[in-house]
Amino acid sequence: MNVTRAPRLPARVLVLTLALLGALSGCGKSGSPPVKGPQPEDLPVYRVATGFELPASKTWEKAKRRGRLVVGAKEDQPYMGEKDPASGRYSGFDIEIAKMMSASLGLDPKTIEFKTISSANRETALQNGQIDYYVGTYTINDNRKKQVGFAGPYYMAGQSLLVRRSEKDIRGPQDLSGKKVCSAAGSTPYQRLQKDFPKAVLVAYDTYSVCVDNLLTYQVDAVSTDDSILLGYAAKVPEELKVVGRPFSQEPYGVGVPRGDNALRFALDDALAANEKDGNWTKAYDATLGLSGVPAPKPPAIDRYPAS
Repeated sequence: MNVTRAPRLPARVLVLTLALLGALSGCGKSGSPPVKGPQPEDLPVYRVATGFELPASKTWEKAKRRGRLVVGAKEDQPYMGEKDPASGRYSGFDIEIAKMMSASLGLDPKTIEFKTISSANRETALQNGQIDYYVGTYTINDNRKKQVGFAGPYYMAGQSLLVRRSEKDIRGPQDLSGKKVCSAAGSTPYQRLQKDFPKAVLVAYDTYSVCVDNLLTYQVDAVSTDDSILLGYAAKVPEELKVVGRPFSQEPYGVGVPRGDNALRFALDDALAANEKDGNWTKAYDATLGLSGVPAPKPPAIDRYPAS
């Protein structure tokens, strides 16, 4: 198997690429509307639960004393988890899920302290108590359940491919032989490519934004991860990028919690069910990931697996 861990792009290349992204997302082609990010006025307002107590959860007790939750997230995934470099504000569907959970746990979402945690460091951050829970396109699987707990799932994604708009040869995963394909180190999509598509030349980075930089500058031929993430990037620069083929996996996204804190996990399951029922889930989707043009799907069934 050919696996390449790519070197960092020179700073000047990254700057030029980011400038291109900004220009395309802000202007687009003549006559086309600008691509907009989540607008605060369109987001749901989450009612903070009063009198909520969860003494069986050490994580919740610590957060209550602290006065806020510390939540791990992504910062480079448009419409899912994205950080504004100017204001430091996080936005996206995952961020809204984190806010829903905070309100249901009796802590004002406005007080959340978000921390950017890469895919490779999620389990460690939960195990070491760096964060209280993690919401960042975090696929639930049996191997991860040995290290952390999961509430949810709250969304069902599928692995897909992002290519340049001019690309003609890659129409699906069957066309990846000999192609340079970029994904995040330690992620489920990267591991699936290693196993199922050994003739692809894999390139690993800590973040998908650098993968997209490399795609735009012709350093790689495709970026592969969950379609929810790729749709966000394609919506940012539709003149340059497109998502091709059908999803070739099922990726149930869950809220990661410290393993063994079943009280917190079950409370978050309850919170997800309540927010799906009262319409907050759909409103949050429409105001964030729905801007990619894909309508809100039906939320997946919550898996309340036994306490461990």
